[in-house]
Amino acid sequence: MVPALLFAGSAIAQQYPIMDMMADNLVQKYQQSSCEQLWHERAEKQGKPKPEREQQAVQMLRDDPQMRTAFINRVAAPILNKMFECGMIP
Repeated sequence: MVPALLFAGSAIAQQYPIMDMMADNLVQKYQQSSCEQLWHERAEKQGKPKPEREQQAVQMLRDDPQMRTAFINRVAAPILNKMFECGMIP
């Protein structure tokens, strides 16, 4: 069963190489940033429109539910753990 799950995860990554790269970059950003950096960035972004590239990435995820699921499965745990450590979520 475990080899089948590993193969399935690998197949999804190969199916969405751009999403895989986006997820890796986002996880790396959160893991390498200090809490102060994340709080500062959050404050700067409030009320400002997202960059066009980020809007396009979000639209890709909205348009493809499978890709969105794969992306969320890759980034959710590391990002939420960091946000919890930084007091950004209860």
